[in-house]
Amino acid sequence: MASLSSLFLASAFLLAGSAFFYRYDAGSGNKTSGTTTTHLHFYMHDDYTGPRPTAMRVVSGRAVSTGDNATALKTAPRHFGDIVVLNNALTVGPSGGSARVGTAQGWAVRVSEGGIVSDLTLHLVLEACEHHGSSLMARGRIDMDATVRESVLIGGTGRFRYARGYMLTKNYDYSLATGGVVEIDVYVQHD
Repeated sequence: MASLSSLFLASAFLLAGSAFFYRYDAGSGNKTSGTTTTHLHFYMHDDYTGPRPTAMRVVSGRAVSTGDNATALKTAPRHFGDIVVLNNALTVGPSGGSARVGTAQGWAVRVSEGGIVSDLTLHLVLEACEHHGSSLMARGRIDMDATVRESVLIGGTGRFRYARGYMLTKNYDYSLATGGVVEIDVYVQHD
């Protein structure tokens, strides 16, 4: 009988403890009902040429020479293993004179031996309006042959703390040799 009452007492303590921890966690701000979804739309200006490039290859990879397209791969503007760093303007519209809303800073590593596929890490630092001082971080596999490319948002700062969501990118006017303009849509959930 003593073991049954001990079991009952231990169960009561366990139940009370779990109710306390549930209540503590619920009051700590981990709410899903207060989540806001924000859509951001802007253009990234990626310039590999000119007197002040905003994107630069800092490590040159190697050309992979296999099969019938060996010559095309050797003359391609990007190679397997290339590392490119970015410090690109984000603007409201596609023209270079459009209002600036932030900066895209990060790097891309060419990870495919065939095709133009990169692993992208990108910080979107926002400098305008109610998002001034906030940032978002995106990671993703960027396949330049895809019409629309999707990356995951893995966090943020300022207004976007605890951010999660996704980023869609597509070429607006872009060339691998010189750069150009990339259209970006961000869908972010945050508290």
